[in-house]
Amino acid sequence: MERPARLCGLWALLLCAGGGGVAAPAEPQPPVTNLSVSVENLCTVTWTWNPPEGASPNCSLKYFSHFGNKQDKKIAPETYRSKEVPLNERICLQVGSQCSTNESEKPSILVEKCISPPEGDPESAVTELQCIWYNLSYMKCAWLPGRNTNPDTNYTLYYWHSSLGKILQCEDIYREGQHIGCSFALTKVKDSSFEQHSVQVMVKDNAGKIRPSFNIVPLTSHVKPDPPHIKNLSFQNGDLYVQWKNPQNFYSRCLSYEVEVNNSQAETHDIFYVEEAKCQNSEFEGNLEGTICFMVPGVLPDTLNTVRIRVKTNKLCYEDDKLWSNWSQAMSIGQKANPTFYITMLLIIPIIVAAAIIVLLLYLKRLKIIIFPPIPDPGKIFKEMFGDQNDDTLHWKKYDIYEKQTKEETDSVVLIESLKRASQ
Repeated sequence: MERPARLCGLWALLLCAGGGGVAAPAEPQPPVTNLSVSVENLCTVTWTWNPPEGASPNCSLKYFSHFGNKQDKKIAPETYRSKEVPLNERICLQVGSQCSTNESEKPSILVEKCISPPEGDPESAVTELQCIWYNLSYMKCAWLPGRNTNPDTNYTLYYWHSSLGKILQCEDIYREGQHIGCSFALTKVKDSSFEQHSVQVMVKDNAGKIRPSFNIVPLTSHVKPDPPHIKNLSFQNGDLYVQWKNPQNFYSRCLSYEVEVNNSQAETHDIFYVEEAKCQNSEFEGNLEGTICFMVPGVLPDTLNTVRIRVKTNKLCYEDDKLWSNWSQAMSIGQKANPTFYITMLLIIPIIVAAAIIVLLLYLKRLKIIIFPPIPDPGKIFKEMFGDQNDDTLHWKKYDIYEKQTKEETDSVVLIESLKRASQ
């Protein structure tokens, strides 16, 4: 009897353990209340809500939220959510409550709140609104007028970023062809997280007849440096060493380079892409403080070589690596070709051409006869054959006529005498 009792006790223990190991599914919590939306600055949209009524006291409330089409999901304990979004389209946020940060847990019924785009004809809003941060010193924004707008529309650009206490208006409006733009100062703040923020931009007209257009420009993209400045060119062991100074406000590790070398004699056009500029020669790297050095191999020193450089940001420090700076001012090194030969040729060639023209004019008639020989005149040929006769020929013609006439007279006399005799 002792053994069956032990088995029954073990079986009961397993049942108790199994029952305690299976968690009952959590019941969905009530939905959040008083969901509202507001806009701060230009493009900062904030949704706020209150905790659900009648939530379980044992539940540590978390809030599940996402934008339309289930984008950008987030589970957090805060009763608000903010996001920088351009207000050119309708934007909706859905919020629900749950008891954990587990996405597999079924949240409460989702409550949705949307913000509509600004009023006005969408065809009147400006298009292709783009901004570029030049050399981390100023930002230039440009756009095209909308389709349903008056050509004389006066535009105004407003901007805001985290270092400003209020929204500012851009004063430097300009026109370049069909594009309209405005530039404003935007200086990089050192030792801060300034570059992790964005610049919010809005363009509208003064009369309020067009629909406002918004854009958000991350400060880690759309950055265009100034061109570098070439400081020195030198030859050593058949290699060309190029030293230049980077544009201000940039670290060398945040830039990539292109070095262009043009050889006047060989008429070559070589471009070297440089990600890490080092000469591997302490002599050149230490000559000029704060300069960058690069070695171009296999350059002939007895020819004229012209060098230009341009730079762009790389993805080590920035999200965008597409905007190259303008080319730097060119610098040349090497021996120029001797101009005596070219000057001599410039003098000799016109003389040779003039002499050839004179000779051609002198022998043009003979050349014409050779190329186009004259066609014989048949009338002249017959005239020479029958028309031009000498005195002897005329004499013999007269003699033949006289002889013919004498013969005819003699024959007539003989005929008359014969007729007389016959009549007798």
